[in-house]
Amino acid sequence: MTSHNDTAKKSVHVIGMGLSPHDLTRSHLDLIHQAQVLVGAKRHLEAFSHLPARQHEIHSPISEVLDFIQENMDTRQVVVLASGDPLFFGIGKTLIDSLGADRVVIHPNISSMAAAFARLKLPWQEAVRVSLHGRKSMACLKAAMDENSLLFVLTDPANDPYSLLQTVRDHDDSWNMWVLEKLGTSDEKITILDPAEICDAGHSQPNVVVLQKKAWTPSPGPLCLGTPDRWFVHEKGLITKAPVRAVVLSMLRLEKNHTLWDLGAGSGSVAIEASLLVPRGFVFAVEKNADRIQQIRANAERFKVENLTAVHIEMPAGLDRLPRPDRVFIGGGGKALPEILKKAGDLLKPGGRVVLNAVLLETLNTATLQLEEMNFKTRITQIQVSRSRKMPWGKRMESLNPVWIMAGEKEK
Repeated sequence: MTSHNDTAKKSVHVIGMGLSPHDLTRSHLDLIHQAQVLVGAKRHLEAFSHLPARQHEIHSPISEVLDFIQENMDTRQVVVLASGDPLFFGIGKTLIDSLGADRVVIHPNISSMAAAFARLKLPWQEAVRVSLHGRKSMACLKAAMDENSLLFVLTDPANDPYSLLQTVRDHDDSWNMWVLEKLGTSDEKITILDPAEICDAGHSQPNVVVLQKKAWTPSPGPLCLGTPDRWFVHEKGLITKAPVRAVVLSMLRLEKNHTLWDLGAGSGSVAIEASLLVPRGFVFAVEKNADRIQQIRANAERFKVENLTAVHIEMPAGLDRLPRPDRVFIGGGGKALPEILKKAGDLLKPGGRVVLNAVLLETLNTATLQLEEMNFKTRITQIQVSRSRKMPWGKRMESLNPVWIMAGEKEK
């Protein structure tokens, strides 16, 4: 039950300024004009110096600002002006934690991240944010670059764009790099940096950096068994990890003249590494997703693989048009898995092998029942891989998802 005193309590309105006062809506401006107390950075308060509201500048320590707000919020209408969007590395969370969520109203606006991608005309739904504020190393940036292809980097005076350059230069992939300075001001500036060139000019604060991995770049190294995941063009996380790949290839028992089908090939990492083991044979990477077909072809071009064909079909339809396989690897199949296994098993040459990866118990159960119904001899291996991850004072082990690998052998 809510008391009269509770309902009488005023809320503190936190208004995102966006890039500048020009981004404020009519409802934002109405709240600012009704305020009895305005709290904000000096540049924000100057835009409303003509208003009668009492003004209080945000400065260090922030505890003093919080005390001031708490002293005034019950008797006066307090409005806090925040840079960008209040909950995107802004003061919003601090105010909620200190004053209570029931006493704070957040009014969002354009964030620096949204503005940066708008300026570059790049879709950013797949972008990953990295903050270097107060960081003593670039470890978090490197880890993000290993796993993603589009990054938004929040800098600070110590970790400025040129501090990033060495990390970008040392990475296995090539990157486009933009520096966006003083967004939304008359001094706004966008610079394209070439990490390969020597740069010695400084950048005005505040600034942000956008990194985009270049497509169709040469491989950082030769194709080998255990090729690093990051050397392949792939969607985030959608790749058979190198340690699992090694076990899969050993269980396929490939011979030099074999024909291999990689069904649900994704980025084609298994198919491409398998090409090393079938120099006189053929590899067919079958995938229903058109974007991933392009990734397979890009990876084949990267590693100069000549005995691989990317096949764009919805399985199991179309499998009977391919040369009969000696080996089949299934990395994906979804709800159509039983039909795919049945068709692949029927077309598999006598004595051939099917190897299948599963991360779901339901997938494992479905595959087991289908292969046993087809009188395949089966064996299941479960593997759990952990990798070291660098920490500020050492390393810790980070586990990958456990994977079941099923091998089925057809009667001769």
